[in-house]
Amino acid sequence: MAGRVSLAERWRDYVDRSARHSPARLALGVFALVILTFTVLLSMPWATATGHAAPLIDAFFTATSAATVTGLVVVPTGTYWSGAGLVVILTAIKVGGLGVMTLASLLGLAVSRRVGLTQRLLVSSETHFTRLGEVGSLIRTVILTSTSLELIIALVLLPRFRLEGQGWGEASWHSVFFAVSAFNNAGFVPTAEGLAPYASDWWVLAPIIVGVFIGSLGFPVILDIGHRLRRPRRWSLHSKLTITTSLILLGTGSVLVAAFEWTNPNTFAPLSGNATALASLFAGVMPRSGGFSTVDIGQMHEGTWLVMDALMFVGGGSASTAGGIKVTTLAVMMLAIVAEARGDPDVEAFGRRVPRGALQVAIAVVFVSATLVLVASLLLLALTGLRLDVVLFEVISAFATCGLSTGVTATLPPAAKLVLAALMFIGRTGTMTLAAALALRNRRRVIRYPEERPIIG
Repeated sequence: MAGRVSLAERWRDYVDRSARHSPARLALGVFALVILTFTVLLSMPWATATGHAAPLIDAFFTATSAATVTGLVVVPTGTYWSGAGLVVILTAIKVGGLGVMTLASLLGLAVSRRVGLTQRLLVSSETHFTRLGEVGSLIRTVILTSTSLELIIALVLLPRFRLEGQGWGEASWHSVFFAVSAFNNAGFVPTAEGLAPYASDWWVLAPIIVGVFIGSLGFPVILDIGHRLRRPRRWSLHSKLTITTSLILLGTGSVLVAAFEWTNPNTFAPLSGNATALASLFAGVMPRSGGFSTVDIGQMHEGTWLVMDALMFVGGGSASTAGGIKVTTLAVMMLAIVAEARGDPDVEAFGRRVPRGALQVAIAVVFVSATLVLVASLLLLALTGLRLDVVLFEVISAFATCGLSTGVTATLPPAAKLVLAALMFIGRTGTMTLAAALALRNRRRVIRYPEERPIIG
C-alpha cells in the first residue's frame, strides 16, 4: 500500500510541476491520452455491431475524429458501431468539445487541487476570460452552458423524431446525439441514412444549424453576450468581430454554394425552391466546422469545393468547438489590409485599435496553417495518387476539424489516415498551442537594431 501511495504522490507531483511550468505540454499530453483511451475502448469487440474487434487504425482514426470533434469517418458510424460504441463516440465528442486547456485544467484541479498561475494565464488566453481567480468557476460555467444548449436543441428535435414513429428511447437517443454533435461541431450522425432524408425538413435542420453556429462562436462570445444581452454596444471587440465576420461568411458561403449547385442534377436541382434555400443555408453553415451534409459532397462541382475549402480553412471563433485559423484571424488580416490601403497607421474596428501583436499572431497562424496544409497535401498526393482538388478538400477538412468529405476517406491507405489523424490533432489543439508545447517562447530584447523598411510587393 505504501508503494502505491508513493507512486500516486510522485504522479501528482509530476502533474503539478507540469501544470506550473509547461501547461501547454500538459494540455497536449492530456488530449493525446484521451484519444488513446477512446481508441482502446473502440477497439473492444463490444464496440462494433458485428461483435468483432475493429482494426486498430480504424478505431484510432474514429477516436481522433470524435475527440477532435471533426467528423471524418473511415467506417459508417450508424451501422458499423454498436450502441455501446456510439456512446463511446458521443462521450469523446463531449470531452473533446470542452477544449484542450479546459481539459488540462480539469486534470490539474482533480489531481493537485489547484491551478498554477501560468496555467491560469493560458486558460484565460484560451477562453479570453480575464479574472484569473475564477478559472475554476469558468470551467463549471463552460460545462453548464454547453450542456444546457445541447439539452435545448435535443428538446426541440425530440417531438420531430417522435412524429416519425420512433419510440421514446430511440427518439431521445437520436435527439441527444444530434444535439451534442451539432453544438460541438462534430458532424457525426447515429443513423445509416444521415441527414439526407431531412434535406427539406426545417424542424430537424434549423436546430442543427443554430447549434453549429452558436458552437462555432466560442465560449468567450457566448458568455459575453449572455452577460450583456441587452447592451450590444458593450460587447467586447472580440465578440463583435466574431459575430460580424461569421455572419458575412455565412451569407457569402450560402449564396456561392447556391449559385454553383442550383442546377446540379446530383445535388440541388431535384429540390424544390424552399428545400433549395434550406440546403444552401445548411451548406453555408457546415463548412464553418459543422461537418453535416444533406447532399452528396462528392457530387458537387469543383467550384463549390473551392468555396468550401476557403470556408473550412477560416473555421469558427476562437476558443470554440470549431477549427480553422479562426474568424478573428481573418478579420484582423482584412482590417490590416484596409488600413494599409487607406494609409492609416493603426488597425481599427468598432472604435478600438487592434494591437500590432495581434496582427503578428494572425500572420503566424495563417502561415503555419497554410504550411501544414501544403505539406499534408503533398504527402497525400504521394500516398494516394488522388487528384489535387480531392486531396486538398480532405486535408483542409481534417486540419479545420470540419468533417466534410468527398467520400474518399474510407478508401485511404493506413499511412494517409495517420496523416489526417495528425492534422485533426494539430487542428484541434491549435497551432499556437503546439508551438508553446515545443518550448517556443517570446523573448524580451534589451538591445534593438535600427529600423529599416524593405521593399514589399
